Order: sequence, then C-alpha cells, then structure tokens
Amino acid sequence: MIYRTRYFSRIVPSVLLAVLALMVGSAYSQSSSSNAVSDGTPALLANSQNLGAEDASKQIAVTVWLRQRNKETLDTMVRDMYDKNSPNYHHFLTREQYRSMFAPSSQDAGTVRSFLVNNKLRVTSIEKHNHYVVAEGQIGNIQKAFNVQINRVMVNGAVHRVNMSEASVSGPAGAAIASVQGLNDLSYKSYAKRSANPDTGKPFRGLPLSGAGPDGLFFSQECMRPPEAHIFTTGGGAPFAVYSGNRYGADLGTPAPNLPSCGYDAAEMQAAYGLNALYSTGLNGAGQTIVIVDAFGSNTITSDANQFSSLNGLPALTSTNFQTFTPTGPVTCAAACIAGNWEYETTLDVEWAHAIAPGANIALVLGTDNNFSTLDEANLFAIDNELGSVISNSFGIPEIVLVDFLPSELVVENGISEIAAALGISQDISTGDSGDNLIFDTANFGIKSTSAGGGTSPFDTAVGGTSTFLNSDNSINFQTGWGLNETRIANPNPNPPTIPPLFFGFLEGSGGGESTFFLKPSFQKKVHGKFRQTPDISMNADPETGNEIIITDPNQGNQTLAEVFGGTSLSCPMFSAVWAIANQAAGVPLGQAAPWLYVLPSGSILDVVPVSSPFNATGTIFNPPNPPMFESAATLAQPVQKSRKFVSALFQSPTSTRWDVFSFGTDSSLTTATGWDNVTGLGTPNGLSFIQGVVGLTTPPAH
Repeated sequence: MIYRTRYFSRIVPSVLLAVLALMVGSAYSQSSSSNAVSDGTPALLANSQNLGAEDASKQIAVTVWLRQRNKETLDTMVRDMYDKNSPNYHHFLTREQYRSMFAPSSQDAGTVRSFLVNNKLRVTSIEKHNHYVVAEGQIGNIQKAFNVQINRVMVNGAVHRVNMSEASVSGPAGAAIASVQGLNDLSYKSYAKRSANPDTGKPFRGLPLSGAGPDGLFFSQECMRPPEAHIFTTGGGAPFAVYSGNRYGADLGTPAPNLPSCGYDAAEMQAAYGLNALYSTGLNGAGQTIVIVDAFGSNTITSDANQFSSLNGLPALTSTNFQTFTPTGPVTCAAACIAGNWEYETTLDVEWAHAIAPGANIALVLGTDNNFSTLDEANLFAIDNELGSVISNSFGIPEIVLVDFLPSELVVENGISEIAAALGISQDISTGDSGDNLIFDTANFGIKSTSAGGGTSPFDTAVGGTSTFLNSDNSINFQTGWGLNETRIANPNPNPPTIPPLFFGFLEGSGGGESTFFLKPSFQKKVHGKFRQTPDISMNADPETGNEIIITDPNQGNQTLAEVFGGTSLSCPMFSAVWAIANQAAGVPLGQAAPWLYVLPSGSILDVVPVSSPFNATGTIFNPPNPPMFESAATLAQPVQKSRKFVSALFQSPTSTRWDVFSFGTDSSLTTATGWDNVTGLGTPNGLSFIQGVVGLTTPPAH
C-alpha cells in the first residue's frame, strides 16, 4: 500500500465549517471483507440541522468507480519507474500497456452496468478504459441500490444533501466497485486569489486596457519602497504616534495606475525567473502541451488571453496551439462559476502558463461543475488521452475534510495521479491559499491541515507560493514564503493613531504541511516526518506581489480589464510551464516532477530562506500622561507564531486612507526555513540552471 491513514476520532473539526457551507460531497472506504462503499458523515451531521429525507423522486447522477486489476503490481512498477537504481527507471507504460494490464475489465464494467440497470438507474456513460460508470436516476432507487438514506441538512445556512449511513453493495458488483460519488454534493474550491483592499476585503477594481504602457505594464513593479517616517496626530496634537519603516504601495494621489499596489507583467516574471536565457536558445516549451483542468471555464478566455498575449508580446492562441475539451458535457460560466471565481481561475491558468512557456500548446479541459466526480473525470480524460506531459490543477480542499469525512476521494485522486505517473505525465497541484487552514477554525479546535485535491498524493507534485520582490532590472531582490499579517496603526484621514494598534493577524499564505493520510514517498527520505510533506516547489503566489491578467470581468460590468491575481493558482500553472520546458530540453518524457526536484544539483533551485530587514516597521505611541509605548517590529507583526524573520512595511489604503503594517513571510504556523520547508518546499526553479540540472540527470545508469 502507498497510503495509510492516521487515526482520527469522529470529532467535529470546526476547521471545516466555513468550507462545508460551500462544499458537501461523497466518497467510499474499501473493505476486502464486506466490499463496503462508505460516505462517512457523522461529523457533518453533528453540526447540521436535519431537514429530513431528500425527495425520493429527485433525479441525481452517480459516478461508480471500479477497482483496477493487478493493483499491487502497478504500485511496484511505478515505484521502479522513479527509482534510478532500477532497470525499469523511466520505462513508462504506454496507454495500451496500462489498459491491457491494469485498467478495470469490460466484464467488470458490464457487471456494474447490469447492477445499475437492474436497480432502475439509467447508465449514461462508461469510461473508455472502464474506470467508472456514470448513471442517473431517482434518489429513491439510488438509496435502494446502495443501501443508504439520503437526507437534506442545513450547514451554515446552506442546504445540502448527505447520505445518512454507510453505503454497501454485495455480490459480484460489490467486488468490482471501489467508490460511489454523487451521493452528496461536496466540491473543490478554486485557489485563484485576487488582490484585495484590506479595508473592505473586496477586490480592487481593474484598470481599462487604455492604461497600458508600451511593454504591457499596467501596475507598479516596485513592490517594496525605501523606508519612510510618518507622524499621526489627533486633531493636530496628542495622542500621537511616530512610525517608520519600509514602504509598501504607492502614495495617495500618484497618477493611475496605482491600484493594486504592485503587479507584474510577463516580461518581468520571465526575467525574474531567468527564462530569457532559455528562450534565446529556443527552449520555450515548443513541442510540448500543458494541460489545464478547470471547472466551468471562462466564456471569453480566447479573446482575453489574446489581449494578454498582444500586450505582453506573446504568440497568439489559435486552434493550432490552444484547444478546449469538455469531456463531461457542454460548459458555460454562469452564476455558480462566477460565485466560485472559476472564470478568474481559468484566465489565470491559461495566461500564465502561456506567459512562462510561450511556445507550448495548451489543452484546456473543462468540467461542467466543480464537483469531485466531474473534476476527477476531467483529469482522467486528460490522462487517458495523453493530451500533454504535464497537468496543472489549481483547486483543492483542506485534506482534513476528506480524511475525516471522505477518505475515498483521496484514494480516487491518488489512483488517477498514479496512472499519470505510470504514463510519464506530471500532475501538478496547488497547495492552497490559507496556510495551515486554521483560518477556517472559528471555534478554535486547533486542527491544522494541508490542502488536498490530489496534492498530498505521493504521485503528485505539490506547488506552494512565495512573495516575490524585484529589482529595477526585474531580477529578484528577495523572496519570502507567502504569508501575510496585517496590523492597523492609523485611522482614516486625518489619520489619528490607532491606540492600541489593531492586530488582524494572518490573512493569507501558501498552503503546506504534513499529510495525515499518505506516507512519505521515497524521494522525500531526507525530509522530516513519516507522512507526505508539502509543498515540493514554489513560485510567486502572493496577490500583494501578484501577476497581471486580462479578463472580461462579469463582476465589473463585463469590461475587459487588467487585474492583479495571486494564489497558488498562479504558482502552479507557472511551474507546470517550466516543467514543460524541461521536457522539451530533455527530449524525453520526464514524468512526475517531484522525484527530480529532490536530487537536482546545487543551484538548480533557489532556496527561499527566512529573511528580515533592518527597516522593518516600528513605532512609538505618545499618549500623555501615560509613558511612551514602543511598538517593535515583532509586536506589529504579531502573532508571528514560528516565523522569527519577516519583512514588514507601512501601507496606506488608497480608498479609506487608513495606515497598516503588512508583514511578509508570516504564514500561519508554517515556517520558511533553510532547505526544504512547509511553505515553499525546496524553493523556486532557477531558470537555465534548473533546466540544465534536469537534463544532466536524464541519462540513467548502466545496468
């Protein structure tokens, strides 16, 4: 076995409550003795209002996943494919070899089909390699088929459906079935994170395209400015405060564009990551295809991406280098898509994969929604059809949700990722935007969790995020692990001091940490812990040092605008593009990226280490007759938890005129450290040195 669960009591993990208001779903657990298919819901039900049985006549769809054949043999073969001391090193399977040896049999698919039909369900499709069967029918018949009761429950004001007991299937069909999805309605979340106004939490408005500079630059490249000092008074007198330190953001009154405070275009990121030396030798992803899997899509993706390409000097996307696939049915970006940020997600993924590997083709695979089954099917479609050498997934959910409720989804995702690894495909997964996910823990249960969407699977490459600050020549000045804390120090104009300072604490940051489900893979043998550690690699993800996109924004009157986005939804497609270039340079399929990363020579990856500044923000508050109160950099960044080094700066809101201190490098309980760490992994790819390091390792030893 390549996974093992830790023991988890069926307590109520409040870290999930905010998530569950949006996501409720299905899964299974395997039992060789009973062939049970479980969708455990006790914790969810304990925190919900039971509204009674779901309408038995309501139509829903279920996806029934079949067991693979010869699973232990497949596990051994894939392990050997990534063991440089094995004679099978990088002897990836062909699609035909996989199908003949390991895919579920047509006989098993027929058995399951007959079972579903006999239970009055209509089979709508069977995956071409028999991995799953999709059927639809009335809830009453589905309850009988899988021996479950499906009810309606209220969670945080939203009504969802859940099955009240363990599902089970006996007989020949039970022996063939691994999982049933669709009995409830849990779903994945986009990790696209837009630069937002800290006063309101609402996104900054975009800029019209007429504001573009000659090189496509809309927003300031200068994220960190020289130190300043400011005096904040009350009615021109006491109490007053004096603060000084680095400055983040533009001065009020600076001519537009000055919102958001910072944002990079394609040329700036290409220079920062040392990619121009690759492009000059023709290494730009040519001959490779980057596969992007998303939900819903964007109705204007082609025109938006071509506006982005034109402004940034990139090749146009045409039918020869950009294709869209809709394996689960016709897609459109309507209300659910807009509410879930999926049009932003799709735009960010496509434009920034294209910006980093402008010569690569892009295959955009879109699911009809963001349900588990839909995105699992979309990923398997991309793998089944070998659309490209690298797949980018920028969505997920806290792993603890699945461990406590739906461990089978982790197993399903792991199985899909293993197929990709067996075929020589790298599946890259975002690690999330909420650090250790305690940001959702409103009841202080103290439950920390890395994120999952397959990202904790040993067969995935987990991509985290950094805050990236550039020099005037677009080289990297410094990087921190992405983690932002905020403290209010002055109120709106005329800016009387906030006494005492108002500590908002951690707002956002790269996901990471230890899996509670999967054991640590062999390529992480030098990393601490017993279980899978994430991330493996990172790139820019902080929306405060984010990247520009061009989008026809449905939330801003369908205007075509320039906006700034971050999130690990930015770092993941960028790394996938770098890995496509590595495949091009190697001239052979490289397969899963993660095992390579841990053996690359020194200098291939830039270690993101903890950094500080001699000009971190400090202040003194004068409030007679009280003695002066000194606010140290550490105090103003609190709570910093384990992060002892960080970079902080003064920031003035362009809307409310309030003043804050932003602290970069303070990621919840996660910590940036020398070497591998749970915020940035091994660090960021170092352009030409990274590619040369990969190519230098492509020749296996003689046996």
